[in-house]
Amino acid sequence: MHILRVLVTDDELGMRLGVARTLRDFTVQVPDVEETIGFAVEEAASGEAALEKIRGSQPHILFLDHKMPGMSGLEVLEATRDLQSEMLTIMITAYASIETAVQATKRGAYDFLAKPFTPDELRNTTRKAAARLALAKQARKLAEEKRQVRFQFIRVLGHELKAPLNAVEGYLRLLQEGRLDDGSPAYVEAVERSLTRIEGMRKLVTDLLDVTHIESGQRRRHLAMVDLAQMARDVLETFAPETAAKRIEIALHAPEPVQLVADCGEIEMILNNLISNAVKYNREGGRVDVRLTREADRVTIAVGDTGIGLTPEEAARLFGEFVRIRNEKTQSILGSGLGLSIVKKLACLYGGNATVTSQSGVGSTFTVVLCDPPSVELAIPSPRLYSETALPANSQVPATA
Repeated sequence: MHILRVLVTDDELGMRLGVARTLRDFTVQVPDVEETIGFAVEEAASGEAALEKIRGSQPHILFLDHKMPGMSGLEVLEATRDLQSEMLTIMITAYASIETAVQATKRGAYDFLAKPFTPDELRNTTRKAAARLALAKQARKLAEEKRQVRFQFIRVLGHELKAPLNAVEGYLRLLQEGRLDDGSPAYVEAVERSLTRIEGMRKLVTDLLDVTHIESGQRRRHLAMVDLAQMARDVLETFAPETAAKRIEIALHAPEPVQLVADCGEIEMILNNLISNAVKYNREGGRVDVRLTREADRVTIAVGDTGIGLTPEEAARLFGEFVRIRNEKTQSILGSGLGLSIVKKLACLYGGNATVTSQSGVGSTFTVVLCDPPSVELAIPSPRLYSETALPANSQVPATA
């Protein structure tokens, strides 16, 4: 339970004791922040005493009598304006008037209680102030978390871009200084490595745009009935050169059309990221199996490989943003560290999830579950519906050699 400090300032002892007694065992539930609030009450018999306590340790809520000998409540308000306090002041007055309210509000008063007031009126006013403070605290916490996330994002992004930029700059310096003969193997290698690094940076920028579009909800979705099997077949064909170079065999296992309501671009992103990783982190002469299944309103995409695999610790953090597994087996493999994060976010858009099972040195299987509720209304049709002839059950898509 979170305890708020309350300072009751009134020259009437009975008033101070009455407020303290009412709030002693009073608690407030704030559902929006899932917090229970209690109160610790202190007393001050004059404005001067209150000001001394406030300067020593600011309360969260100040009950402040308007008319007191010595400093008035308005004078206390004026004296505390420069403290930049998060304290909420509730004026207590038997002389409530529009003029008093305006003056007190200008000096920072949050609310008013007119004498005489009932315990229920006191509790209701306190409840409002406590909820306001709890929500303000939560807002500050979220703002700080947002600041930390932005800082971490910029730090990681800078790190991811620094290495390829340095590499490209180094190669360009060699070319500028004429240290590489035009057309020599070293010259060709420098150009090829620079292009590879630029391609990696372009992929990082593209993935960043995908992530921001997904999270912001600004990406326009074109929902239509699509054939997932045909989409998978087309995506596999785009990886033919890479699989041929590494002598990787690819097999697609799918029943007759696996149809679902989806956005073609989103499904292509899921398939591209999963299959790209299965090829990229596979061994020479390895294998990739893509399995599509449907059970009721759920469609499952499972992509298994015979690659380097993951330890349990690596697998546990794999779907985070900018997460790349770095070891001697992966140091030469380029990537943005965002692909699987995109897969996870997209799966959540369909009410599903993305998981991985893996064994180091043996291989990994990434599984994405997508829900296909029949109540989803079709939006503007996608340019390509992938409703052509589906693959037969357990059909094979061989790697192109």
